[in-house]
Amino acid sequence: MRSSAHDRYIHMRRDIILTPAQYQAAEGLREAIGLGGIYVLRGAAGRGKTTVLQWLHAVCCGALLEAGQFMQSVSEGPPDAIEESFLRMIEESMEQHELVLVDDLHLVANVVQRYWYPRSHLLDAALTAILAEAGVRKKTFVFAVEDEAPFPIQRRASVWEIGDFEPEDYECLVRAYAPTSQPDYARVHRFAPGLNGHQLRNAGLWLDRNQGATTEAFTEYLREHNLSSNVEISQVAPVDWTDLKGVDDVIRALEAKIALPLENDALAAELHLRPKRGVLLAGPPGTGKTTIGRALAHRLKSKFFLLDGTMIAGSDEFFEKVEEIFEAARRNAPSVVFIDDTDVIFENGGGQGLYRYLLTVLDGLESAANQQVCVMMTAMNPGSLPAAMLRSGRVELWLETRLPDTPAREEILRERLAGLPAPLATADTARLAGAAQGLTGADLKAVVEDAKLLFAHDVSTGTPVRPVEEYFLDAIREVHSNHRNYTKKRPAAFAGAARIGFCGE
Repeated sequence: MRSSAHDRYIHMRRDIILTPAQYQAAEGLREAIGLGGIYVLRGAAGRGKTTVLQWLHAVCCGALLEAGQFMQSVSEGPPDAIEESFLRMIEESMEQHELVLVDDLHLVANVVQRYWYPRSHLLDAALTAILAEAGVRKKTFVFAVEDEAPFPIQRRASVWEIGDFEPEDYECLVRAYAPTSQPDYARVHRFAPGLNGHQLRNAGLWLDRNQGATTEAFTEYLREHNLSSNVEISQVAPVDWTDLKGVDDVIRALEAKIALPLENDALAAELHLRPKRGVLLAGPPGTGKTTIGRALAHRLKSKFFLLDGTMIAGSDEFFEKVEEIFEAARRNAPSVVFIDDTDVIFENGGGQGLYRYLLTVLDGLESAANQQVCVMMTAMNPGSLPAAMLRSGRVELWLETRLPDTPAREEILRERLAGLPAPLATADTARLAGAAQGLTGADLKAVVEDAKLLFAHDVSTGTPVRPVEEYFLDAIREVHSNHRNYTKKRPAAFAGAARIGFCGE
């Protein structure tokens, strides 16, 4: 609930609406700046820093310097004299006001800290001069930044931060644009806890245009317009992990410990459930690890993120992309980051940076938001993974996908033959399953496809058709032969090749 003080200021400035998180920072700053000094207002993009400064300006007066004034000041001077333009703007405001509110300081810092900018660190000198003069003249400054303020400000300033938005912040912002709408804000926040003020404003406008929309419709709107995976779901083959045979224990664990906390938000909230933070899927090639990833992509949609084969492990771009993916996963949390063939990355020596980054994430050291991100890794050879990554507490769930046993192979073959015409559909699946000892689900798919081709060749050439099982048995022998040839010597073309993503099973 908002405080009565908050309501008074809302009534005084009806065009400025502060959420509880914003108001807490604003009221704290209002009380502090009466004592003078240097202050920093920090908050992520879209968290409402500009709104808080506008509120402070309305309540405390002073000068409010926004990006528009800075651009005007820059346009009046040489393009390579940004510091002078900034200093001039500040000095002019300081001449006329005891309080100076400076918005978006990080935008200025971002420009002058670029490697191509010819006068590095000159902004620090300008800020040092400004703050020294402000101290002598007993002026008060508030600087708004997204992350850390420049060092001359850091060492002098007290910091106020706009905290993460809670359900009441969501309600405050959305109802400003859709006052009669009543979605379940706690549920909306659980579904998408990382929305910023701009996104919530747009969501409020959508709700106002769609009066009577249910909470489900609202969350679907958010999924479509504000939450985005790095995976193009339409390009991922539709599959369900229930299609896997002989690994019922793995499927049960995935349903209970990954899918349930992500999909049943009401039960997750009631029992404080969260998905397992570190999950390892280990097993031979073709046993369903990538199938599980594809199934998760379709089920979770905007809450699924993939490290894929377009990124070259060990490169600077790779590490930048990894950080981007994890940041997006945090914004969409609870979510899953799926890293396919993790052992291959580490085998080839390109994963040391990723290794250190994953240790930080799995230990929960980087931020509390990591606790809502499930890192799911697949590996053919877990022994290739760094031992520290597998220690207790980092990988919370270890699942082994395995070769299908005889009943599972028979069920796979039965399902694959079910849609085929006679005589292929009438093949003795029990006999074929017995002959296919050691084959994976992916191998059995190849067996069926090859048998169809062999049968079609005889039909098209007028060759007498053999008993249908012989075509499948020939295909099984060929797959077994390929396995033997592959294990004798791994093809040189694949040695050292880092492959990650949906490319195997």
